[in-house]
Formats: sequence, structure tokens, C-alpha cells
Amino acid sequence: MHRPKDRIWQRRMTRRDFLWLAGMSSAGLAASGSLVGCATDPVTGQPRLMLMSEEEEVAIDREHAPHQFSNDYGVVQDARLNAYLTEVGQSIAAVSHRPHMPYSYQAVNANYVNAYTFPGGTMACTRGILVDMDDEAELAALLGHETGHVTARHTARRQTQQLLTAIAIGGVTIAAGQSDRLSGYSGAIYAVGALSAGALLASYSRSNEREADALGLDYMVEAGHDPEGMVDLMAMLQNLSSRDPNALELMFSTHPMSSERFNTAKRQARNHPSYDRTQGRERYMDNTANLRRIRPTIKTLQAGEADMARERYSDAETKFAQALKQVPDDYCGLLLMAQCQTAQGKHREADKYLAEAKAAYPGEAKALHLSGVNHLALNRPEAALADFEAYERNLPGNPNTLFLKGVANENMQNRRAASEHYRRYVQLAGDTEQARYAAQRLQAWES
Repeated sequence: MHRPKDRIWQRRMTRRDFLWLAGMSSAGLAASGSLVGCATDPVTGQPRLMLMSEEEEVAIDREHAPHQFSNDYGVVQDARLNAYLTEVGQSIAAVSHRPHMPYSYQAVNANYVNAYTFPGGTMACTRGILVDMDDEAELAALLGHETGHVTARHTARRQTQQLLTAIAIGGVTIAAGQSDRLSGYSGAIYAVGALSAGALLASYSRSNEREADALGLDYMVEAGHDPEGMVDLMAMLQNLSSRDPNALELMFSTHPMSSERFNTAKRQARNHPSYDRTQGRERYMDNTANLRRIRPTIKTLQAGEADMARERYSDAETKFAQALKQVPDDYCGLLLMAQCQTAQGKHREADKYLAEAKAAYPGEAKALHLSGVNHLALNRPEAALADFEAYERNLPGNPNTLFLKGVANENMQNRRAASEHYRRYVQLAGDTEQARYAAQRLQAWES
């Protein structure tokens, strides 16, 4: 186990210590055992056992979506693009089996190719996938598929099955009269680590994917979009996968792809009327113009991230520098370069890029988190604490911030404040490496 212990107290943290702290910005889902009971399946109209209520589905969105969006480098600062996604998405939601859900649609600055939805209807498309599509019908297919996951309640069904399995083997006890803090998902615990959509959101089964495909196709057609858009979307993803398998590693892990799905889409599309796609293609091009203008930059950043994953930091740095030469104020690019510098122990260089990122996207939380960790590396615990407090104001609800504030206070030799934050973190975090570290410090100080 990684044990920074006295290195924090003595201000002798290693590069590994800082990388350990830098991975604490994100939030994860944790289920509890709130028993709901039977519900009517919105799609089939048949009764189905559900251990997650509709209210809990919406609560998950409100609690976790802001953290996931921040982890994906924030919502794209393009009001026209987000309004366009909302327009297309709402046209599909209106003809779905659950039109009353509080759907919302955003583009996020992540470069990887994916789209995801929370169970209450909060959806995001990465800019990485938006620049690889070129038609409104493909966008409608993408959002229709995600809507299918919501209407079929796939996350609720998955959680129900997991809980029933745990009960069957004696791993979960459901007790009457649980406190409000622990009931439902209101007491969900954030996991430590830089979690992306693949780790935070449900991984769907192949049967879930087939159902979402069929529902999405029906919805997009009823909303007036050409069904061939679904076929073209799948063809684009398959072609991209053959050229660059790493680009779709995350998407295919959460949305399993197969030739059977592609062939089914082609067969089912023939059963629906076709629509002229000229106007839709023009609308898509107009509303994604700002993103498409920086498509080469996004592709360069994708390549740099692949280098980072292989710990080829020098190659990654070269690519990030190339991207920032093209778009100097790109928030995602600035943060990726800062992370690359940090991974190489170049904390003063990272500080420059983090300052630029905070100026490029004021108030977005990820830069504040990374800046705080970098300030610790530069032996600036007071500045680190200010960043963590700003992060908490902008994005409240992440218990990992308590741990980081504890580290900053410990580095300032403020044992009393550090103890307070560590104690609160241990109460919330469960059995994590950081919680064990905090508990050890508390025990040492109290002995």
C-alpha cells in the first residue's frame, strides 16, 4: 500500500504522492438497499420488480452529473451547440415512453468518443464524438439510443439485479427504518480516483444495448429523422474502431458493440420510412461549426492522451504543445498539458498552464482541484487550501475534498484543522487507501 505518512507532515512528498492526490477529483455511484418494490415497466406496460424509485433515478442525476461533467473538463462553452442538442433531444424525449422525465443535454470538453446518460435523463455527448458525426440523423440516433436506456430503466434494472444477487448470497441486509442519510441513493459515497464515464455510469449488457437500439430507432423516426442515421452512426463507430481501437475503448466498454447490432439496425431501418436528410445535415454543420473548426486540435489531444496512458510523457507533451499552438485557450488542452507536466515532476511548468486554464474557464472545478494539488507539490499549502475551498464552493458534495483539505492543513502544521477534515472524511469514505491513511494519522495524533 502507498504510505505517504510523514512525508506530508515533513513536506517531503514524492512525485508519486502528488499523483496519488491528483486522482481524487471525481465521484462514483454507490448503491444502498432501499426497497421500493414492483413497478410498471414504461416500455412493456408489464409489472417488474424495481428496487430504485423514479425519484432516486432523478436524485442520482442531480448529485452525480455535475461531478462527471467536471471530470470531462466541463460543459462546452457554446450556448448555440448546447441549445441545439437540447432541441434534438427534446424532440425525441417527447415521443418516448417517459416524456415526463427531466431530460437535459450537454456537450462536454472530453476528447474521447462517447455519449452517456444518467438514469433520470441527464445526457452528455463528448466533443470527441460530435466532431466525428456529420448529420443530424446520426445525432438523433445517438440521443435516441441514450433515451432508450432511460425509458427502459436499464440502470434501475441493473441495480435491482445486483442487489437481489447480493441478498441471495447473504451479502446485503435490508433493514426497515434506515436513516434518511443512508436510504436510497442520498448517501452515495464518492470513490477515490479519476473516474470517467465508464467507471461512474452503468455498463450495459448486450441485451440492454439491443433494446436501446430498437427504442432509439423508433423514437428518432417518430421525431422525423431518417432511420439510416442509426446505421450510419454504427458504421462510423465501427470504422473508427478499426482505424483507432483505443479511441473507442471506453465507449465499447459501456456500450458493447457487435456486428449483430449493426446488421439488426440495417434490417430494422428498412421497416421504417426514410426522410430527406439535406436540411438536417445543414443544421448539424451550422450548429457544430465551432467544434468542427478545432477538430484537428481535438484529434491531436486524443493522440496525446493515448501517449499519456502509455506513460510516454515526452511524446504527449509534444502533441499537447502542438494542440495549444492551434488553440491557445483550450481549457481541456491546458489541463492535459498541466497533468503531463505534473506526471514528469515539472510542477512550476504545470502551475503556468493551470493558471491559464482557470482564466480560460472561470469557476470550472477541475482546474481548481489540479491547481490545489500542484500547489502542494510546490510547498504552497495555503494556496492549495484556497484552491480546494474554491473547488468546494463551485462543486460541493465531493467528500474527497475533505481529505485534500486535511492534507493541506497537515502541510501547514495545523494538526487541529487537519484532524477535523480527516475525521469527517473517514466517516464518509468507507474503506479506501486515503481513509486508512487519514485514520492512521488520527490514531497517531490521539495516542
